[in-house]
Amino acid sequence: MLGQTPPVIAEDELHELGRDSGAHGEVVLRRRGPVTELVVDGVFAMDDVDTSTERALATEALRRCPGADLRVLVGGLGLGWTAATVLADPRVAAVDVAELQPALVGWAGAGLLPGLPELPAGRLRLLVGDVADTLAGSPGRWDAVLLDVDNGPAFLVHQFNAGLYAGAGLTAALAALRPGGVLAIWSSDPAPELAGRLATLPGATDVEHLVLPVERDGRRFDHALVLARAAQSPADGPTG
Repeated sequence: MLGQTPPVIAEDELHELGRDSGAHGEVVLRRRGPVTELVVDGVFAMDDVDTSTERALATEALRRCPGADLRVLVGGLGLGWTAATVLADPRVAAVDVAELQPALVGWAGAGLLPGLPELPAGRLRLLVGDVADTLAGSPGRWDAVLLDVDNGPAFLVHQFNAGLYAGAGLTAALAALRPGGVLAIWSSDPAPELAGRLATLPGATDVEHLVLPVERDGRRFDHALVLARAAQSPADGPTG
């Protein structure tokens, strides 16, 4: 109608982009105003208000990786920001992303993930499955393994992921790296206990615990990265 005032869209108005239920519970992709949110099995997993630490998971790991033609595994697709940051490094030749939820992989193909609005041909493979299975079947395959499948070892989206942060799971992740490769784990809270556990493993060296402060809604939140380098055999020599 001429002269009619257009409706006002509230900043917190929810618009559902996708919903799917499967063997590992329900996953919901939605937009709240300009913000995209991901809810997994009823647990708020992430949004894109601030993606700096998801991107830092990639940049901090890759800057510790010398050389070119790098192969990287990302555990957890999320909203696509970590994988996109890995792909932005010209030294990376191939990126594998292991994602438990088939719906997320489908939404990525449909261009619904803000971090990956388009999927690059040739360098990216999206694998549906448990990252623990991917790690166990691929010894010595990657230069970097980046894990962001939970809100951290103390706040699990799926309880069975606890094994990833135990000694056997961490050992499997280190074994999936080439000698001198880098393991990086994202946590929504500082995780010094996880760093301490990694430091006790014979396959880990140069363990680091980085606290990444983020300001949001006038409050400070401390996220964290835990990094370690896979030990080299004497014949491998220094990484440089």
